[in-house]
Amino acid sequence: MAYKADIAGGSLKVYESRIVADLLLKRLPPAEWRQAIEVDNVLQKTSIGTAKRQASLIKTRLKQMTPPLWELVRDGSKPVATQAVFASAIAHSSLLRDFLILHVRDRFLSGDLGLTRSHWRSFVAACHERDPEMSVWSASTTDKLGDSVLRILTEVGMLSDGGKPTLQPVHYEPEVMNYLKDENFDEVLRAMQVFL
Repeated sequence: MAYKADIAGGSLKVYESRIVADLLLKRLPPAEWRQAIEVDNVLQKTSIGTAKRQASLIKTRLKQMTPPLWELVRDGSKPVATQAVFASAIAHSSLLRDFLILHVRDRFLSGDLGLTRSHWRSFVAACHERDPEMSVWSASTTDKLGDSVLRILTEVGMLSDGGKPTLQPVHYEPEVMNYLKDENFDEVLRAMQVFL
């Protein structure tokens, strides 16, 4: 199963994902990729280190999918691009996927739609039981990961933005759903549709 701390500092980053999707579609050789990220600073980051880290995370996420999805990220409306990046993030992170399938789904089923950092902490504790190989994370790492996950759910519209975050269904765009069905991303679809 191998749960990894692979979403820290990673909200969906849709703006940056559009740029990285464009670079992937251009099939740049490594030297040109480095030129774009580190020299031309296409992601407009204040340090090369940040640019490299974000580009690497986004590239790894998007490479879970195929070029037709990269086109949705690059060229789609804001909702299409956001949902396409969300699908990529789920495919990339078993932690995010399982949080949705094992925990968020239960919240929807029970009708108790509040979702906070404490729910994330109890999910991570349960992960240790399921995956004995999982690294032990400090409380601050666990919270940082949880903040990233809650931000992702807020960005895609599954969690309301405000003082008392509440889970809500998402209206997904047909282009994104059709891509995931055609490419047989069943687990990703299941995670995205935990409210059904």
